[in-house]
Amino acid sequence: MGKPLGDFIRAKRDSIQPESLGLPDRGRRRSPGLRRLDLAARAGISVEYLTRIEQGRDRNPSRAVVNALADALSLAPSERSHLRYLAKITGDQCSAQIRPAPPPRQVRPAVLGTLRLLEPGIAIVTNRLGDVLARTSAYESITSGSGLLDADPPNLTRFVFTDPRARTFFADWDDIADEHVFDLWLAPSVENSEWLTAELGPVAGPEFTRRLNRHVVPRRGPLRLNHPAGHELRLLRETFELPADAQQLVVLHPADERTARAVDELNRPAHGRLRSIS
Repeated sequence: MGKPLGDFIRAKRDSIQPESLGLPDRGRRRSPGLRRLDLAARAGISVEYLTRIEQGRDRNPSRAVVNALADALSLAPSERSHLRYLAKITGDQCSAQIRPAPPPRQVRPAVLGTLRLLEPGIAIVTNRLGDVLARTSAYESITSGSGLLDADPPNLTRFVFTDPRARTFFADWDDIADEHVFDLWLAPSVENSEWLTAELGPVAGPEFTRRLNRHVVPRRGPLRLNHPAGHELRLLRETFELPADAQQLVVLHPADERTARAVDELNRPAHGRLRSIS
């Protein structure tokens, strides 16, 4: 995955107008945004050191340096968390001696039991790579006809970037695409993310790679779906981390009465079928 820490710092630096930080306009530049010299001065580090970090030649900056860069870039809390996470996994790359195991794809019986309790609600169990590991019948209903569950096993990230139907099914496809590439950075290990990138990249093309490397922290607003049956669904999402399994339980709720009626209509013939993919 190249140099994620440096890529993120450079992307944020390029997105900042110097005037917004009270810095003088230094005239036309070859590239937009904040100059490396200005960022280094604000963070209290040398330009040479900042260059090494951005180019991936220094992969173990101290916590104080990471915090100083976060302050200098005026990062939002979610962006600060991402910067610290990238610094951690960059350092882990340098020190790791054993290749981590792939993420578990089996769902524990207790988690499956929780899904059954959520019926007839809409819920799935997934991992950071986008594998749909288990789902309620209502989730099958709201995605029926979209192609999302056609693969064996289904993978949300692959569907978003390789199936043209995804751009119609997800009303906010751009935001959803940013969510899925961002979650790859939060996968259990860099190696697992690299494995998926090697498999997905050749078929997803430059759009996937571009989004992966620009590190946009997603907003994760309501999920808007255009169901093939003609329903426009608006769903609120709650994500519950299952850290011992490197998985998430995602529960979706209708955001309005119109969506609630549509979900009831779609779910009526399918209620009761719980699916788990191992």
